[in-house]
Amino acid sequence: MKNILVTGGAGFIGSHTCVELLENGYNIIIMDNFSNSKPEALDRIKKITNKDFVFYNTDITDFNGVCKIFEENKIDAVIHFAGFKAVGESVQKPIDYYSNNITGTLELLKAMKKYNCKNIVFSSSATVYGMNNPVPYEEEMPTSATNPYGYTKVMIERILTDISKSDNELSVILLRYFNPIGAHKSGLIGEDPNGIPNNLLPYICQVAVGKLKQLNVFGNDYNTPDGTGVRDYIHVVDLAKGHLYALKYAFENKGTETINLGTGKGSSVLEVLHSFEKACGKDIPYRFSERRSGDIAECYADTSKAKKLLNWSAQYNLDEMTSDSWNFIRNNPEGL
Repeated sequence: MKNILVTGGAGFIGSHTCVELLENGYNIIIMDNFSNSKPEALDRIKKITNKDFVFYNTDITDFNGVCKIFEENKIDAVIHFAGFKAVGESVQKPIDYYSNNITGTLELLKAMKKYNCKNIVFSSSATVYGMNNPVPYEEEMPTSATNPYGYTKVMIERILTDISKSDNELSVILLRYFNPIGAHKSGLIGEDPNGIPNNLLPYICQVAVGKLKQLNVFGNDYNTPDGTGVRDYIHVVDLAKGHLYALKYAFENKGTETINLGTGKGSSVLEVLHSFEKACGKDIPYRFSERRSGDIAECYADTSKAKKLLNWSAQYNLDEMTSDSWNFIRNNPEGL
């Protein structure tokens, strides 16, 4: 049975991935410092899976703390989620983002090298496609970014690619996520950000339970079917399962692979909103406001590589995603 270190394992995508790992026979070691997650998520993972795991409250930038985890556990692979992830905040606090995300990854990689761990799956993002590539996004397209958060992903992809070239025993999988939404069917774990949400679905959820007054839709004059921005929304459970396929590939192949995880289909803000209204049975108040700088009209994935290389494809449709999001917030109006 293989031991997988999951950094940021108490977060939204991390917690769902931990559930899938445990249910598929892996041992997991979770490392998190709860900077944007809650300890309750760990109890919920245990409740869903009826399985236990080792946990370390460790900061990714703490090299000695990270080494302690490798010292005390034989780690076969790392799934690396830990990092700051709010685009707007990254513009306000670039030093925090660069030092946490990039330095943290370098400390992790130094520990992996010291303890001879040769497999890593990295949580990257479609943000690395920047503003100038045509849709659908293909993995070979040039990367760029419009904010410090995006640049941390671009740089970490580069670092991992370079390290992989220097060590032919290393296996690196760079997973570029599109827009994860939804929640586990149990309603026990879901997206529970600290403070006012940055992402569309948690914001809609908080309007639905009366915590926020209305949804601001940024821009209704894009060249899209209804004028609002189009994104590739993917169910977080589909995304979590993608990590299992990536792990299996990493254990069987060396080198670096970059793979999109999305549905290949775009949905507009209003389509998501109306789908959620159908799920919760009530109208969600919204108003149009100015476009946000750095936002693009459309963003969706070419998913053919994931299908070919990993034999993975997304299974859930938009109505299932919004229904599961509503189920989570309905059962947890105050969050975890």
